[in-house]
Amino acid sequence: MCKTLHTVVIKMAVGFVLISTAPGKEHEVYEALKKLPEIVELHPLFGEFDLIAKLETKDYNELGRIVVEKIRMIDGVIDTKTHTAIKF
Repeated sequence: MCKTLHTVVIKMAVGFVLISTAPGKEHEVYEALKKLPEIVELHPLFGEFDLIAKLETKDYNELGRIVVEKIRMIDGVIDTKTHTAIKF
């Protein structure tokens, strides 16, 4: 009996979003971000930005849509800066 094995290659866009929040809104924004399924990691920060989120989406268009239509729409988010991952 012969079996043919198929290799499935899943391409994914990965981005890191630095997020500034309004003073006193850090916890509310953090809790709202935790509900987004595209965010696979979320960490509070000290410094210029308050939070960093790692996103995984099907492509970079979707990643941009999540940042603009979901993350930036959260009450308390003042600014975002998105960095995309690459492979060497």
